[in-house]
Amino acid sequence: MQNSRSVSPLRSRRAKLLAGVVALGAAGLLTAQTIVPSQLALADAVRVDTAAPLDFSHVVSAVSPAVVSVQVKQAAEPRMMNFDGGNDSFEDFFKGLPDGHPFQRFFRDFGGKGGEQQHNQRRAPRQYGISQGSGFFISDDGYLVTNHHVIENGTEFTVIDRDGKEYDAKLIGADKRTDLALLKVDSGDKFTYVEFAKEAPQVGEWTVAIGNPFGLGGSVTAGIVSARGRDIGAGPYDDFIQIDAPVNRGNSGGPAFNMHGEVIGVNAAIFSPSGGNVGIAFAIPASTAQDVIMELKDDGTVVRGWLGVQIQNVTDDIAESLGLDEARGAIVAEAQENSPAQKAGLRSGDTILAVDGTEVKGPRELSKIIAAYEPDSNVDITVWRDGQKEDVTVTLGRLQEPDQVAAVQPEAAESKTSLDDLGLVLTTKAEAGMEGDGVVIAEIDPDSPAAEKRLNTGDVILEVAGMKVNSPSDVLKALEKAEKDGRKAVLFRVESNNNTRFVALPMNLA
Repeated sequence: MQNSRSVSPLRSRRAKLLAGVVALGAAGLLTAQTIVPSQLALADAVRVDTAAPLDFSHVVSAVSPAVVSVQVKQAAEPRMMNFDGGNDSFEDFFKGLPDGHPFQRFFRDFGGKGGEQQHNQRRAPRQYGISQGSGFFISDDGYLVTNHHVIENGTEFTVIDRDGKEYDAKLIGADKRTDLALLKVDSGDKFTYVEFAKEAPQVGEWTVAIGNPFGLGGSVTAGIVSARGRDIGAGPYDDFIQIDAPVNRGNSGGPAFNMHGEVIGVNAAIFSPSGGNVGIAFAIPASTAQDVIMELKDDGTVVRGWLGVQIQNVTDDIAESLGLDEARGAIVAEAQENSPAQKAGLRSGDTILAVDGTEVKGPRELSKIIAAYEPDSNVDITVWRDGQKEDVTVTLGRLQEPDQVAAVQPEAAESKTSLDDLGLVLTTKAEAGMEGDGVVIAEIDPDSPAAEKRLNTGDVILEVAGMKVNSPSDVLKALEKAEKDGRKAVLFRVESNNNTRFVALPMNLA
């Protein structure tokens, strides 16, 4: 059973591209690997002959014994056997039969009325599925890396080497956030293994991908590194290497090698409208995989620091509205309740510029920096607040899996106030039949600046230019103040579907 999985976009400008990003394994999203000394000496593995194509055979022959296929047995939930194909019990079905129906005796004898204590509902035989992916050994005693989505929900794990020999494996640990997993084969055999590259690859370098596409077994493809630092919307730690080596479903967890036989990344996802290779594949960098796998090997889990803020990128217009000299850092949309950030005094509108002196270029960098700290660490966070820098000391917590919250967008009420320049019609929460603070967007002009910033009917405006608002008149006062201060853009703090973000709208200063 091989599945693909779309990688959801984080930004609308990338929606069209990311709609085709799919995972390569049978159950999920990214890919990973492990670090260990290698037995390779491949400095002269590649020789260029101007009269012949590039020869990868020396690299492939050295590293391919370390690459394996990973089969995962997954248990499906048992289903009740019902005669109508639904989920009703035998008793309910029995009650629907007319008195004297010949099936009544059958149901009494085989689990219907009068026979519930012995048979009640019969369970169908437990069903199993098999997912397939790839992996590679990182030590000679049987540690190997694959994707979290390959092993997810697995009950049994089988590793198959290039000669077809099968080994039982056990799960040491997995990290869903980076889609990495570590397995262990205990067989007494010594395995060929590979190591991670110590340096990041350069764009344009050759790379060789080895894996188990479509369950066919060990296959080799080659290409170049197309780009680095790709954010494909897979998670907060996106930093993918893009390669153009043909990679397909089933390659998840497989390695991408440089010409020295070192692992530069773990093949994780592809962009594809059809689910097959189109020359755009993504690999988790060796540096990321190496750190995660070592933690899994030590503790079976990955422990990360937690700040507890909703953050977003600082755009040029947001920077202008805040008085920043350039677009940099990560702006706090909201500090979560009882989080380390809230306890330390961080608040919405603060722009985080640095952590312990390390510059924060954007939300991705902040997430990675904070995650690298141990829980209970004290960190000095430099923020831009009210037009100047301030330092805030935060004691980090431990990152937990996020809860998913859904909300229904409210409908607008009758009484409204128009802001024609921005293309908004506003109403109070009370008039919209809602409780709490803020002002509700009742209508929006589809050709307005507000619509261009993806504001929607039902969104709640919480602050304007740093001022809390609870009525349309509060919004007008905040806009007048921003205009007097000479702002070319004004910052709105907006709540939508239980998420908070900042939106900078242009001021009409004519």
